[in-house]
Amino acid sequence: MSLALRAAGLLACAAFATTALAQSQPRNARPAASAPRPAAAPAPAPAAPAAAAVDPAIRSDPEKENVGRLTAQGWLTLLDRRDWGTAWDSSSALFRRNVPLPNWMDAIPKVREPLGALVERQPAETVYKTALPGHPPGDYVTVIFTTRFENKQDAQETVTTSREADGRWRVTGYSLR
Repeated sequence: MSLALRAAGLLACAAFATTALAQSQPRNARPAASAPRPAAAPAPAPAAPAAAAVDPAIRSDPEKENVGRLTAQGWLTLLDRRDWGTAWDSSSALFRRNVPLPNWMDAIPKVREPLGALVERQPAETVYKTALPGHPPGDYVTVIFTTRFENKQDAQETVTTSREADGRWRVTGYSLR
């Protein structure tokens, strides 16, 4: 990836990468003092309960996870259609504050257009949390998508959504690797 493309991507996503990573990272985290298990030990517990023990902000709420995932997918469809302005307009107030429209309109085409058309996108992980670092308590859903584009077969898109004061879910963060 060229330096200019990388810089443009960082401009569009920098304000949200920490949020998205903080949202999804505890899902895979393991307690630091974890001792090796003997071969005869029972299988480890599923990731969600272990993650909840590591991060009490992680909750299980299938309904909110579903709404967050649908919101993220709809917003990504706007990006796929190259409808950058509508994507920005429909984003959360925090997103719009952190990424001014002129910056967004300059940076996002430089990040997305070289990828080519969408081939396939599948949600790989969805995490609901009630808190994110640097944000007020609330409802947050981060969805990690495994995505294939014409020119990039192994992309990962991370979209964080939040429920705003009006009750509507909106995108508050986006990153692409």
